[in-house]
Amino acid sequence: MSSAYATQLRLITARIVAAANKAVGSDAVRTVRVLPPGAAPAPRTAPTAPTAAPDGAQAPVKTREMGSPGFHQALAAHQAVAPVSRVDPSIAEAVERQTQAMRALSLQAFPEPEQAAHDQPAPIEQARTERRRQADVSHAAALRRARAERAARQAGTAAAVPQPTTLGRTA
Repeated sequence: MSSAYATQLRLITARIVAAANKAVGSDAVRTVRVLPPGAAPAPRTAPTAPTAAPDGAQAPVKTREMGSPGFHQALAAHQAVAPVSRVDPSIAEAVERQTQAMRALSLQAFPEPEQAAHDQPAPIEQARTERRRQADVSHAAALRRARAERAARQAGTAAAVPQPTTLGRTA
């Protein structure tokens, strides 16, 4: 950050504080401190973890199976009272209705293509056949033009070769 930018930030500190407090919804931000370029506050250190025992032995990890008889009693009582399924039936019904509505909208927006009769080609095949036909027509016209230009060059005529039709695009 440049010193000019730092100066600009210092000038609009009041607006920054107001915007932050408006976003939070309280007066939590009181000031903004703009540090000079290159300066950074000292990093906060995390509390140190407890050190291991001097002999290197660690306590065993407690598991559910190692729990006291009272723990097992309380767990069994809780499992007997708690419902197996925590899904609210009304929510499940609402989700199912929403899913059906979305499928119906999807079918309206993207209808299933109609099946072609067994003796007719599928629509994609019809499109491919039409593309091939257009490409062949364009290719034939290009060959005719190239042959005519070559013949004109060999004959020594400088006249332009007339082009009866424009070439179609193949892609």
